[in-house]
Amino acid sequence: MDKQKSQRRWIYLGLTLVLGIIFGLGRITPSAIAATAQPITEVTVSLGNSTDELKFFPDKLEFVAGKRYKLLLNNPSPQKHYFTSKDFADASWTQKVESGKLEVKGAIHEVELKPGGEAEWVFVPMKPGTYELHCSIRGHSEAGMRGEIAIAAQ
Repeated sequence: MDKQKSQRRWIYLGLTLVLGIIFGLGRITPSAIAATAQPITEVTVSLGNSTDELKFFPDKLEFVAGKRYKLLLNNPSPQKHYFTSKDFADASWTQKVESGKLEVKGAIHEVELKPGGEAEWVFVPMKPGTYELHCSIRGHSEAGMRGEIAIAAQ
């Protein structure tokens, strides 16, 4: 790694820590800070499909604690859906959620995607466990729009 790249990385890590302390942007731990220097593993999840099937594709997600991920969420269906997993979100450190020209930082518990919508959720899972995933729109979870998110120990 060249010297400039290394300096930029340390500046970014320092700013992340300082902003987290000043603005209370979630639980910033030393392992979350260290994880921001890691490459991102991308995982794509579709909320429904073009035939309006009420399901997550895939409906089982697996992550490793301490690793950095970018969850690419998309909604190809003709109706809105929610990616809801409060306990998973509480067990993870969110670096950001981004969609279009909007970037949100801090604790995230639910992401709504309108038809054709896309969002990126960059996070570091921190607490191993198995967590429920569902769409919180009435009737969607009961019709099959639910899943499971597992965080394995490092």
